[in-house]
Amino acid sequence: MRKAIAGLLAGALGVVAAAGAAAQEVVLKVHHFWPPIAMGPKNHLEPWCAKIQQESNNRMRCQIFPAMQLGGTPAQLIDQVRDGVADIVWTLPGYTAGRFPVMEVFELPFMTQTAEAASRAAWRYYEKHATKEFAGVKPLAFHVHDQGYVHTRERQIRTLADFQGLKMRAPTRQTNRMLAAFGATPVSMPLPAVTEAMSKGVIDGFVLPWEVIPSVKLHEMVKFHTETDPALPSLYTAVFVFAMNPAKYASLPPELKAVIDRNSGLELSGQIGALWDRSKAPARKAAEERGNTFYTVPATELAHWERRARTLYAEWLADMNKRGLDGNAMLADARALIAAEDAARAKAGAGKAGK
Repeated sequence: MRKAIAGLLAGALGVVAAAGAAAQEVVLKVHHFWPPIAMGPKNHLEPWCAKIQQESNNRMRCQIFPAMQLGGTPAQLIDQVRDGVADIVWTLPGYTAGRFPVMEVFELPFMTQTAEAASRAAWRYYEKHATKEFAGVKPLAFHVHDQGYVHTRERQIRTLADFQGLKMRAPTRQTNRMLAAFGATPVSMPLPAVTEAMSKGVIDGFVLPWEVIPSVKLHEMVKFHTETDPALPSLYTAVFVFAMNPAKYASLPPELKAVIDRNSGLELSGQIGALWDRSKAPARKAAEERGNTFYTVPATELAHWERRARTLYAEWLADMNKRGLDGNAMLADARALIAAEDAARAKAGAGKAGK
């Protein structure tokens, strides 16, 4: 009898312990390189974290570490999430040059138009072509930023000849190659290093989208901004990945996995891209108020830039083919996905306008 009672008590305690473990709060360590005041952390990361906390009934929340507070460099973030130093990271695969070449197709010059469409296309392309490339992590979203432009301290860039002799910062391997093709000396560095490099005269300028610039006060360190004809594809963009540690995801109970699943993938990728599309005007305003000089490169001049940049396409295709992949088919697929998403966004916009 005593043994039976003891068994029942042990079973009851086990049920209670299991229930307590199931209800235990899960804290996700989220690490990124942005300053906390930047648009991305404010408009994407914080709302995303609030949403998963709400949908999990406060059983899951984020502990956010901005500006590399957990240590390391931006280039190490992808390994930090793979190794479990962080549970989630937000970074650029291109910070580790050559490690994720399949996704680099979206970083080729004059490839994308809007960040929303290209971000949705990037997720679809990842699912079709790049899952092996990111096998060590669990991507939650891929996205790109809106149109990237050229910003310089002493010389306005109007033509290709103006790039000669300038040391220019770029974020990724493809943007470095683009600047070299244009005649500049590329200097690769992640965003947090750019402000100091400009202040010390290590570089003469940089390529960045507008949104990033005020958060690191770079509009105060240059005089000239060179934009491109808005009717044409972007001069360049960069690919970002929002990724989770696979073991951390696997450790979650099914109902919490479902929360993550509902807040990741194609739709999240498009939502982040749309944030970037809306970010240009307010960020550009800081440079306008400072009295900086703006120039838009016309289509006739951009045609020369596009011809010069074709070497990057040839190099990327050769790299893919060397790896036993069908580079031509992959490039055609990326272009088709972007075009389809751009068309869908345009149709949706026309529908809203007609109501």
